[in-house]
Amino acid sequence: MTDAQDTASDTALRTTGGAPSDDDVPANGLPIPLLEPREGIPPVVATDEALAEVVAAFAAGRGPVAVDAERASGYRYGQRAYLVQLRREGAGTALIDPVGCPDLSALGEALTGTEWILHAATQDLPCLRDIGMVPTRLFDTELAGRLAGFPRVGLGAMVESVLGYALEKGHSAVDWSTRPLPEPWLRYAALDVELLVDLRDALEKELDRQGKLGWALEEFDAISSAPPAPPRKDPWRRTSGMHKVRRRRQMAVVRELWTTRDRVAQRRDVSPGKVLSDSAIVEAALALPPNAGALSALPGYGQRMGKRQLEQWQAAVDRAKALPEAELPQPGQPVAGPPPPRAWADKDPAAAARLSAARAAVSTLAEELNLPQENLITPDTVRRVCWEPPAPVTPETVAAALIGHGARPWQVGLVTPLLVAALTAHA
Repeated sequence: MTDAQDTASDTALRTTGGAPSDDDVPANGLPIPLLEPREGIPPVVATDEALAEVVAAFAAGRGPVAVDAERASGYRYGQRAYLVQLRREGAGTALIDPVGCPDLSALGEALTGTEWILHAATQDLPCLRDIGMVPTRLFDTELAGRLAGFPRVGLGAMVESVLGYALEKGHSAVDWSTRPLPEPWLRYAALDVELLVDLRDALEKELDRQGKLGWALEEFDAISSAPPAPPRKDPWRRTSGMHKVRRRRQMAVVRELWTTRDRVAQRRDVSPGKVLSDSAIVEAALALPPNAGALSALPGYGQRMGKRQLEQWQAAVDRAKALPEAELPQPGQPVAGPPPPRAWADKDPAAAARLSAARAAVSTLAEELNLPQENLITPDTVRRVCWEPPAPVTPETVAAALIGHGARPWQVGLVTPLLVAALTAHA
C-alpha cells in the first residue's frame, strides 16, 4: 500500500449508494469495481429550466466541485464539449448537454471562488471556456499525481492506486456528439466525477506529507490564470509525414490541400481526418498529379472517393502548382529561440557543454525529488538559458531569466543553483 493509500484510508470516503463502503474492501487488496453512481445516473440537463435548477443547487452546495467534460475528438470538427459533468457535496452529480445548453456562464459565475477539481485540466479548460465556464481556483489531480511521484497518472490508475477502486474506462473514445447518449456512456461519465473530491483530498495530504503542496498550489494557480493559447501559426506544417516534403512547390500543395480539407471539415462538422487523411495529402504533394485520374491512383484517393471529391482535391493541387515562385511557402518556420540541441556542438561548443551539465543536474535533482524532469523545469527553459545565459551569471540574473520564461517560484528556488553552477563551470 502506498503512502497515499494510507492517507486515503484515514479519511471516510463518501461512498454511499452505488459505491462500496470502506468495510467492503477485500482482503486480497484487489481494486473494487465502481459500477454505479451513488445516487444513480442523473437525467441529462438540456433545457434552460433544468439548467437553472442545477445552477441553484450547485451555488448552494458545499466544498469544491468536481468537473469533467467529454469531447468528440476524431469525430467532429474542433474540440467543443458535448457533455459536462459536475459533482458537489449538497448538490450531487449533474450531467449537462452543451448542445441544448450552449451557454453555461451562469453556472460558471455561481461557482466563482469555488475550487474546481479537474483531471488533466489543460485538456478540458479550453472547451469549458468556450461555453462560459472559467475557474478562479483549481486542483488538478493528474498534475498532483505527477508531483507526488506516481508512475501512472491517468484517472483510472490514480483512483485505483490511491483509493482502491476500479473505474470502467471503455467509453473514453466514443463519439460524444451522439444523441441521445446511451445509458452506459452516461454511467461512465457520472462515475468520472464520482470520486474526484476523494482523490483530491488524498492527494493533498500526500503532497503535504512530501513537502510539495506549496509547489502544487503554485502550479494550479499558473494554470487557472493562464490566458487562452494563441492560434497556431501555419498549422498545415504539422501535417503528419511533412518531413518527407522537401520542395517548396510540394509544400504549397500540402498547404492548399490542408486548407481545403479544413474548410470542408468545418462546414460538415466532422474531424478533418475523416475528410482526407494526412498521408493522402503528403502522397499528392510528392506526386504532383497532373489530373484527377492520376490523383485517383494514389493511396488515399481510391474507389470509394467520388468524382466530385477527386476534382475538388485536384483543383487544390492545381492551384498550388499555378502559384508564382514568390508565393510559395518557405522550407521551414522561423524558429524562435535556440537551435535544436543536436546542432549545438558545431554552432557553439561552450553552450553544448553548459546544456549537458545543466541537464545532468536537473535529472539528478528530479530523481531525488521523485518527480518528472519536465515538472521540475521545462526542457525548453533550460535550453534557452543555456544558449543565451544572462550576463553576468549570478543567482539573481539566472532567477530573473527563469521567471521571464515562466518558471514558478518553487522551480526558481530549486533550479537556480543548478544552472548557476552549470553556466559558470562552462563559461
